[in-house]
Amino acid sequence: MRLFGYDITRGKIPTEVKESAVGGSVVMSPGQPVWTTRDYAKFAEEGYQKNVVANRCISSISEAVASVPLTFFKGETELTETPLRKLLANPNPSQNYAEYVESKIGYLLISGNSYEEGVTASGRDVRELYALRPDRMKVIPGADGEVQAFEYSVGGRKTKWDVDMSAGIVPVWHTRLFNPLSDWYGQAPIEAGAYAIDVHNASMGYLQALLQNSARPSGALVVKDGQTLGDDAFNRLKNELQDNHQGAKNAGRPMLLEGGLDWKPMGMSPADLEMIETKNSAARDICLAFGVPPMLIGIPGDNTYANYSEARLAFWEDTVIPLLLRCVGDWQRWLADAQGVTIKADLDEIPAIADKRAVKWKSLQDSKVLTINEKREAMGYDTVEGGDVVYIGMGEIPLGMEFDAAGPIDAVDQKALRMIAGYETGKVVAIK
Repeated sequence: MRLFGYDITRGKIPTEVKESAVGGSVVMSPGQPVWTTRDYAKFAEEGYQKNVVANRCISSISEAVASVPLTFFKGETELTETPLRKLLANPNPSQNYAEYVESKIGYLLISGNSYEEGVTASGRDVRELYALRPDRMKVIPGADGEVQAFEYSVGGRKTKWDVDMSAGIVPVWHTRLFNPLSDWYGQAPIEAGAYAIDVHNASMGYLQALLQNSARPSGALVVKDGQTLGDDAFNRLKNELQDNHQGAKNAGRPMLLEGGLDWKPMGMSPADLEMIETKNSAARDICLAFGVPPMLIGIPGDNTYANYSEARLAFWEDTVIPLLLRCVGDWQRWLADAQGVTIKADLDEIPAIADKRAVKWKSLQDSKVLTINEKREAMGYDTVEGGDVVYIGMGEIPLGMEFDAAGPIDAVDQKALRMIAGYETGKVVAIK
């Protein structure tokens, strides 16, 4: 006889254990933190804080993901009031849903990792969510190759959370992007674009130096008749140039020359002119690393898309929606499954794909091989009684063809079209 996992006559039933055969081989020191080799502070400073292109890319992606509303279902019934909806609407006292998602996605794009802490009340359901800084978090692997715990260090204090995925004990959820060289940490797109970010930052510094020198390389002061300047005259002239003829505010100010001096301006060299294109090229590479079309942030020279609408659609379909579905999938496994709730992203509320959806709906509406119910299902609606028929217009029947009230003679052709399209044949009715 078995009762609560025990066979009363023989003792406890052995628990089935599933684990990878090579999981333990990737753990050198079980129970000890594994440190990441990447400098998160440098990526955050040089990439996000100092580079306008990377900053705009990260902000655009995180704000786009946070702008899509979520829906919650129990079976086929949409839930308007549920604890999970309230939790995600206000994850913690300091952040609403949009702010929380922006921090989660921002950490993920800068470090390749995001960590979410779930705060419970008396060991029950999660009541608050916090996005934790990834540079302060360390993964502690177990001997079986699975995560055993997480350790968070700040100001000399350490907080440790034990993890047991098989038992459903997951106080911290770790999201990581693919990294071919690490078993525990993800690789951020900002790392792949690091060289482009360095080139762009250096180009901006170079162009700033040109602007501070009247927006062109310095010219030359030439002394006529082979004369030379003494030390006092040279230093006085140098100071006068620095004080009165350098910088944006002094651009165009006339120079008073004395003592046989002549000014020989130097034009901008081809290398200087190419620096602007080098900056734009680096900017396009940064956008490529993040999956943001350069056209969306005003970078010239990108001819990948015919217009802004196409670029915006590609941004949503190739970058934002996959990342959004990944977030929803994480919350589904971590929070929703235990409550029997299904979380869905309401993609119909995305303005960027409205035109594409309108074209699809018109194509369905104009189809001559689909039944009413097949069209409704493709649009996301329920079927209706009597909708398993194909309707064709009277104007489409060839002139002189006899018409039977039970249906047009060319119904056979309509059935053939349905068979070619891969649908079952059905009743064809003409609209009078």
